[in-house]
Amino acid sequence: MAAKDKYHEHVKEALIKDGWTITDDPYVLSIKGTDYEIDLGAEKMFAATKENEKILVEVKSLLRDSIVYEFHSVLGQFMAYRLNINDLNLDRILYVAISYDAYKKILQLPAILRYIEKFQIKLIIFEIDTKQIKKWIK
Repeated sequence: MAAKDKYHEHVKEALIKDGWTITDDPYVLSIKGTDYEIDLGAEKMFAATKENEKILVEVKSLLRDSIVYEFHSVLGQFMAYRLNINDLNLDRILYVAISYDAYKKILQLPAILRYIEKFQIKLIIFEIDTKQIKKWIK
C-alpha cells in the first residue's frame, strides 16, 4: 500500500462534509497485471436527478519548493490513471484534490494553468484548516 498524502484525511473529511460517501480508501485499479491505487473513491446521490455521481480523487499536497516540478509528476499520474479508467470503462470521474494555498500558487503560473485546461484536469480545492471543499473545478 502506498503512503497517504499529508492531506489525505483532510480531503476525506471535506468530501464527507459535502455529502459524499467514501466507497474506497484507496480505490484499486487493476489493469494488465499492474495495480494502481487512487487515494479515494466516493459517490453521492443527487435527488433532483435520482442519479449517483461517482468520483475518484487523487490527493496532492504540492508542498515542495518547485510546484512546477511537482505538478509535472501529478500530470503524469493523472494521465495514466485517466487512461486506465477509460480502458476499464469505469463510470467514475477523476479529480485531483489540492489545498486552497496550493491553488493560489498555481493561479500565478500560466504554464500550469495551461496544463489544467489542455488536459482537462478536474480539481477539488479544499481548505486545510476547516477541512471543507472550497471549490470544484470541472
